[in-house]
Amino acid sequence: MTKFVFRLLTLAMLTLTLTAAPVMSVVYAAPDNDPPPPKDKKKKSSEMHPSTQETVFASEYRTAYSAIYDRHDYTAAIAQLKALGRDDSAAVANLIGYSYRQLGDYKVSQVWYERALKADPNHVKTWQYYGLWQVEQGNRESAQYHLNKIAALAGTSSEEYRSLAAALEKAPGTGLVY
Repeated sequence: MTKFVFRLLTLAMLTLTLTAAPVMSVVYAAPDNDPPPPKDKKKKSSEMHPSTQETVFASEYRTAYSAIYDRHDYTAAIAQLKALGRDDSAAVANLIGYSYRQLGDYKVSQVWYERALKADPNHVKTWQYYGLWQVEQGNRESAQYHLNKIAALAGTSSEEYRSLAAALEKAPGTGLVY
């Protein structure tokens, strides 16, 4: 019964948000494996090929991404991501936060998640990962807030929404790490 009421309230809040807001366009986050775009560079139509610097950055970003998701070498990934000099990017800061969370350093992880959201308040992957951080810390109400934010940004059928919703459905204190 409680789950039903909780879901009904969530649906009501989402409906109110969508109907009360002026015409909005849905914002989708770029997948985490895509490096963030270069800062403050507007390309002329004659500059359609990426610069060497952009290509190197993308390659190094993907190397760090692979260290995280393929090899689970979070310490190396943190060093690689920081070496990019772009930790003011939401995508980079989020992956640093995720890596610290996987290493069990929750305080430092929180700092990086908040830094990512400061850089881009609409970065859906950060809302998901920070929401999972909240679940792991036992902050279920905060995690629910994150879930509602994801619903507003990417919809309830997004992978980020489904992942955090599944974590919230598990009983508190199960000790599972996401």
